[in-house]
Amino acid sequence: MHATYWPVADKSSSPSLEPFLRHIAACNSAVLPGGRNPFFCGAEQIGWVSPATTKALESLGLTQEQAVGVNLGAELFPLSQALCDMGLYTSHNEAFDVRNDSGAVLGQVDRGAIPVLGLAAEGVHLNGLVERAEGLFLWVARRSMSKRLDPGKLDHLVAGGMSAGLDPQTTVIKEAQEEAGIPADLAATARAVSRIEYALERPEGLRRDVLHCYDLLLPETFVPIAEDGEVESFHLLPIQNVMALVRDTDDFKFNVNLVLIDLFIRRGLFEPAEAIILRNALTGQPA
Repeated sequence: MHATYWPVADKSSSPSLEPFLRHIAACNSAVLPGGRNPFFCGAEQIGWVSPATTKALESLGLTQEQAVGVNLGAELFPLSQALCDMGLYTSHNEAFDVRNDSGAVLGQVDRGAIPVLGLAAEGVHLNGLVERAEGLFLWVARRSMSKRLDPGKLDHLVAGGMSAGLDPQTTVIKEAQEEAGIPADLAATARAVSRIEYALERPEGLRRDVLHCYDLLLPETFVPIAEDGEVESFHLLPIQNVMALVRDTDDFKFNVNLVLIDLFIRRGLFEPAEAIILRNALTGQPA
């Protein structure tokens, strides 16, 4: 279970890390169950639902003794459509897989229903890196003001949820083409580097996300193109400037901060003792 993040209490011994630890704490602030009820698929708990969502599920007859849920995975997508029709969320018109704790796919739901049902979701984040004579640079995107979530925030060059039927590597290649015009053969050279999990409350509901993080070394001549209209602009920044933005601002979309902190650790931008504290915080280890 996720709770308010304990390593933040270590800030007194490492005040210079507090600006980074606060981002990690913010993404791990959900307390479970926290008044929510477990949501089941058959005998397996797969989510957490608020009292309001519980009432909606009960009105649909989805009760299992003292819990709520469906009997079969095939019932999940029709349920997500019913919740949309009831006004609990606006459809994304994109299906996401629902997995159990072992990673097996049980069924699908509309993407917008995931936080409403408190389901775990998976996505990818790609660090678009450029090595120059003067140091390491990172491509940063600014999200379009028309985005449903976090409009205008800074983001990774490539990031996106894992649609039904896809795996992380396939998603990276797909999103790289759509979001930044990166050819498939170049995107396929991206290297899987980390896996980050968190749980927090958001306006859209309970976010329980798994991020598959990748590094992609890009040629100096590469210039990204926003092919799907979801990015307002791209900027190539020295890694030290990106680190200062994470430290001093909330300009980045909330979960991007975690992936960037992981990048800073791996690139040796923290002292060894500081890196241990931050790595423990990212992975949920005691301070």
